[in-house]
Amino acid sequence: MRLSNGGTTRSRLNRTALAAGSLIATTSLLLAGCGSKASETDGAAAESCVDTSGSTVKVGSLNSLSGTMAISEVTVRDAIKLAVDEINASGGVMEKQLQLVGEDGASEPTVFAEKAEKLISSDCVAAVFGGWTSSSRKAMLPVFESNNALLYYPVQYEGLESSKNIFYTGATTNQQIVPALDYLKEKGVKSLYLVGSDYVFPQTANRIIKAYANANGIEIKGEDYTPLGSTDFSTIVNKVRSADADAVFNTLNGDSNVAFFREYRNVGLTPQQMPVVSVSIAEEEVGGIGVQNVAGQLTAWNYYQTIDTPVNQRFVEAYKKAYGANKPTSDPMEAAYVSVYLWKNTVEKAKSFDVKAIQDNAGGVTFDAPEGLVTIDGENNHITKTARIGEIRPDGLIYTVWESPGPIEPDPYLKSYPWAAGLSG
Repeated sequence: MRLSNGGTTRSRLNRTALAAGSLIATTSLLLAGCGSKASETDGAAAESCVDTSGSTVKVGSLNSLSGTMAISEVTVRDAIKLAVDEINASGGVMEKQLQLVGEDGASEPTVFAEKAEKLISSDCVAAVFGGWTSSSRKAMLPVFESNNALLYYPVQYEGLESSKNIFYTGATTNQQIVPALDYLKEKGVKSLYLVGSDYVFPQTANRIIKAYANANGIEIKGEDYTPLGSTDFSTIVNKVRSADADAVFNTLNGDSNVAFFREYRNVGLTPQQMPVVSVSIAEEEVGGIGVQNVAGQLTAWNYYQTIDTPVNQRFVEAYKKAYGANKPTSDPMEAAYVSVYLWKNTVEKAKSFDVKAIQDNAGGVTFDAPEGLVTIDGENNHITKTARIGEIRPDGLIYTVWESPGPIEPDPYLKSYPWAAGLSG
């Protein structure tokens, strides 16, 4: 089945008010993928060791520089450093230079939690930028809340969460997955096969996809999960081929995508016959997968290197100058770059590096980002995002084939969608 590029779809732009609830108490529940509303008081009395008395202020980056997620996260670390370097070159934040302290999460949630504690308690950073998998974020969440510290999390995720100590600068579900489903529905898709990694994001995302499908007359012909880092997809791909769905919705993460798409092509499946829509493959991963294995496939993101605006052109040029002309820009690293600037703008609005001052002043803070204007929603610490469906082309870049009419207000609990009732637990 071939999806044409000319269709349009309407994404919901409704703003939702969030009520605070209770923090998930145990690690097993944190990794289960249930919706969570973090406590407004946990960690409020924690003392900060951040030192703002001198000419520098420390900030942290925490990304997987080793393990299965390194294929995706190294570029995020690089984007954080680019933003810090640019800010320092332009005078710093409140006339203080930023000192970046980097740590490797090693693709393990427990390591992310340990390194987050180190950055907060030993390195005394004013904010941490990083994380990728939802398992890593959920492992870090109680660390930031108990220490009353700030994490800026830059990757699209499954929603159903909010915390006063986390700013979510990647897309939540109504800014990525729901627009992708709307796009597929408008293109005539009547059936889907779901393939994902076996952890929080894919499992929760697929619960949402199944609820949407049930309300919109779309049949789910199969659902398979595989551990992060899996490289044998012969069984799953054969099941996908036999199911003969109209499209595949792919929530695999990391280097598993390499093996999946190679096997997909090896058995003769094509974008024309059964397109795959991916929500975790960006320009950086295309090269690792092999463009010959994914050309013609679709992605759902909020940013592509090919966005034709002066702001994005400057960003792409700066990134390539810093890291090499052959290095592409991508959605997660752009969201990480944006997160540093949003923190800077919030500090300057608050006239303080204090956590509570930042929390109190975050609402309405904007940044003219490479993806377009973004604004922090002070009710839920997410940001407005423009949804974009892209097609991977033979040059290895992704080109927009549809975008929302404007930035979509974040609705992490999907409260504006009747079919999503009950999903947040």
